[in-house]
Amino acid sequence: MDNTSFKDFIALVQDVWQHGVFGVDIGQIILALLVFFFFLLIRRLFSKFIVGRLKALTRKTKNDFDDQVIDALEHPLRFIPIVIGVFLATEVLILSEGLQQGAYNLNRSLITFNIFWILYKMVGPLSLSFSGLKGLFSESMITWLVKAIRALVFFLGAAAILEVWGIAVAPLIAGLGLFGVAVALGAQDVFKNLIAGLFIIGEKRFHPGDWVRVDGIVEGTVEDIGFRTTTIRRFDKAPVFVPNAALADNAVVNFTRMTHRRIYWKIGLVYDTTIEQLRDVRGRIESYVMDNDDFAHPPEVATFVRIDSFNDSSIDLMLYCFTRTTNWGEWLEIKESLALEVKDIVDKAGSSFAFPSQSLYLETLPGGVENFPMPDKKQNK
Repeated sequence: MDNTSFKDFIALVQDVWQHGVFGVDIGQIILALLVFFFFLLIRRLFSKFIVGRLKALTRKTKNDFDDQVIDALEHPLRFIPIVIGVFLATEVLILSEGLQQGAYNLNRSLITFNIFWILYKMVGPLSLSFSGLKGLFSESMITWLVKAIRALVFFLGAAAILEVWGIAVAPLIAGLGLFGVAVALGAQDVFKNLIAGLFIIGEKRFHPGDWVRVDGIVEGTVEDIGFRTTTIRRFDKAPVFVPNAALADNAVVNFTRMTHRRIYWKIGLVYDTTIEQLRDVRGRIESYVMDNDDFAHPPEVATFVRIDSFNDSSIDLMLYCFTRTTNWGEWLEIKESLALEVKDIVDKAGSSFAFPSQSLYLETLPGGVENFPMPDKKQNK
């Protein structure tokens, strides 16, 4: 290789070095990468010292609002060094007009993204200020409001970034109009469930934590009221995702809103029970219920202890009363005590409980049937 060829090779290397990647000097690209990676390291230090220091300061305050704000802003704050790093890295580069515009749009998009990310994360802590609206709106409605605000912030942020790149949002939405109509026709159930969910929350039929029953569909505890479905956990702990339309179109029994809990028994006594015994049993049971503070009394609720009917195998006594508690465990305990008391009252009155039985009477025996005399009880002994 002569000197001329070697010089040409050196010149080629220099040209590639200076205009190797989209006409950008490779040395500048390396420098820009070093700047960017430097700010990645700064990001770790920023997270450790700045964010950590802010968290330490908020822990010293008495309220939880500032703690939730710092927790929500932690990731957007950690993203700030990356935004600065990208900006300084593009400033190092000497770019053509087209690439310079692209770098400008990139920096503007990152800044816009971080701003709307902060706003999106701030919706959570700011929702604490909605606690004063709980008298006007239900908790589920406030949850929906928070979700709607977040969706609005997300949409505005996406629209702002598209505008940075010269994509007009309004014509895009108009162009999607026909597509939206087609989707709406195919997603009628989705919109039906969405509207039904709004009615459920607006009418305050139930809230998360309520025990509800929808005949033929589900019975359990409401966990979440979503845009399309409501999550109800059955008592066997299996979750059921019920479309909101099914809850809006059917009768829903909300057991959580019971003011009292009912006990309704039919107590069957044997027909050998005398009138005095019936009156004694009825009176003692009534006295027990009326003198016990675990039970609600008239005129607050209806209470009946009455001889009700003559059944096939028993004289039925009706017990109809309500407990003050609606807690299932406490109600079972009160009902157990009542059952033991009723058993004790019936035994002390000298009567007993009836059970289904039938008596068969034979007036005559057919001819040719051998008659077996009943054995003497004394012989059996």
